[in-house]
Amino acid sequence: MNSSNKDDVRSQFGSNAARYVSSAWHAAGEDLKKLVEITELTGDEHVLDVATGGGHVANAFAAMAAEVTALDLTSEILAAAKEFHQKNGHRNIQYAQGDAEQMPFPDGQFDVVTCRIAPHHFPNVKAFISETYRVLKEGAPFLLIDNTAPEAQELDEFYNEVEKRRDFSHCRAWKKSEWISFLETEGFVIEEWHRFPKTFLFDDWCNRMNLSNESKQSLARFMMNSSAACHKKFHIKINENSVYSFEGESVLLKAVKPSS
Repeated sequence: MNSSNKDDVRSQFGSNAARYVSSAWHAAGEDLKKLVEITELTGDEHVLDVATGGGHVANAFAAMAAEVTALDLTSEILAAAKEFHQKNGHRNIQYAQGDAEQMPFPDGQFDVVTCRIAPHHFPNVKAFISETYRVLKEGAPFLLIDNTAPEAQELDEFYNEVEKRRDFSHCRAWKKSEWISFLETEGFVIEEWHRFPKTFLFDDWCNRMNLSNESKQSLARFMMNSSAACHKKFHIKINENSVYSFEGESVLLKAVKPSS
C-alpha cells in the first residue's frame, strides 16, 4: 500500500476496532457460512486470514484448522480481534501486523489463504494477489470475498464514489470481470464463485464510520440526485427526504494455486 492510504486505513480502522468486532455485517452472513463450507478443511491446515479486521473468519476457522494466522495492518484491530478470539476459547491463532501487499511470510507456507471484505481498501490488488499466490502451497485454495462494482461504467463510478464519500480509506470496489482477470493472470484457477446481495440501511451504514450529520446529508443528496439507472440498479429507497436503504453485492471466489 502507498503510505498515504496506509495512514488512512490505520486511522479509520484503529479508531473503530471494536465496531468491526461487534458488527453484525462482519460477524455473520451467508458469505461467511459459504466460505467455511467450500474450503473443506480436514483439521490439519495452517490458514492465513489476510486483513483479518474483527477476526470473524479467523474465529470461524480456529475451531476447524490446526492453526490460523491473522494478519492486519492495524495494531488496534489485531488487539480487538485477539480479545474476541480468546473470549471464544481459541488458542491456536497467531497474530501478525503487516501489509497485504508485502506479506511477512516465506514462500509456500500456508494451506489456505482467506480475505473477506477488505481488498477494496488495497491500492494495489495485483500485488496482494501476487503475494497470496507466493505464500500458498501448490494445490492450495484462496478464498476471496469482497464488495463488487457493476460492469457498466456509470454504475461502477457511482458506487465507488458513494463508498469513498462514506469511508475515506476506500480505494476501489472492483468488477467481477476484473477479479477474474487478476486471478487468472496471476496463475490461479477459479473453481467456484457465489454472489451475495446486500441491503444497506443508510443511517446504520453511515454511523458505522462515524460519519457527521453534514457528511451524511451530503451523501444522501448525492445518491438521491443520481440517475434513474443508478436508482434502479441499487434499489435506492427514499424516506422523508433522505435515503432509507440501497442494495449492493459481494462475491465469493474460490481460486486454487495449481500444482507443478
